[in-house]
Amino acid sequence: MSAVVISLLAFALILLSTGLGLMLRHWLPERHLSGDSKDVIKLATALVGTMSALVIALLFASTRASYEATGSQVAHLTANVIELDRLLKDLGQDGTALRQLLRRDVQTLADSIWKSEAAAMAGNAALAATEELKVASKLREVVAGDAVQRAVQTRALEVSNMLSQIQLGIYAQPSDSMSRPFVFLLVLWLCFIFATFAMSSAPNPTLICVLFFCALSAASAIYLIMELGQPFDGLMQVQSAPLRHALPSL
Repeated sequence: MSAVVISLLAFALILLSTGLGLMLRHWLPERHLSGDSKDVIKLATALVGTMSALVIALLFASTRASYEATGSQVAHLTANVIELDRLLKDLGQDGTALRQLLRRDVQTLADSIWKSEAAAMAGNAALAATEELKVASKLREVVAGDAVQRAVQTRALEVSNMLSQIQLGIYAQPSDSMSRPFVFLLVLWLCFIFATFAMSSAPNPTLICVLFFCALSAASAIYLIMELGQPFDGLMQVQSAPLRHALPSL
């Protein structure tokens, strides 16, 4: 499921638990919500609330770091593509053919990373993720004419190898770094918190509005964490345009 669907489900469950808390306030005897019982409920809610806040903060920090690392990998990949294109330009006639092949490889590479985007544009499944860049194998077949071209070819091979390593590193990352049971447990904690909040006071418009916007904020935090955990999908995905348009047309 997408981050939007999960966050909407979390929002609905939190609202449902809030409504349940409001009904329990009406059904339970007053002695269950006053005196020592009220103090214990406050302490239990504070404990679960502290755990939930800590988990949300850790999840956000973790997914944010992973998102930024993935963005850095894509930036490094783009820089290597540009450098390889400039090196191939110095190989003369053979380099021109390889530069054309590199442009096709870049589009194939982008389509295999941003699968949902490629499917939306082409209307079919993305290409195989394990496919090797064709320009790397063709580059090994080039026979350099002099020492300068041999040095350029050696450097171009190094850059193409780095491209392959970054490519495999991106493919090795899970498409969704968030564990569904973990998110379910977090939502369960939030449901308990909001249910006890609703039981703490007699219902009134101000209380209901505050609880509604607090539930919306909690669901938004879950949405943000889920989005950061999917760097190549969703509304906050790493942009593919810098890689797709890194090389000018020949």
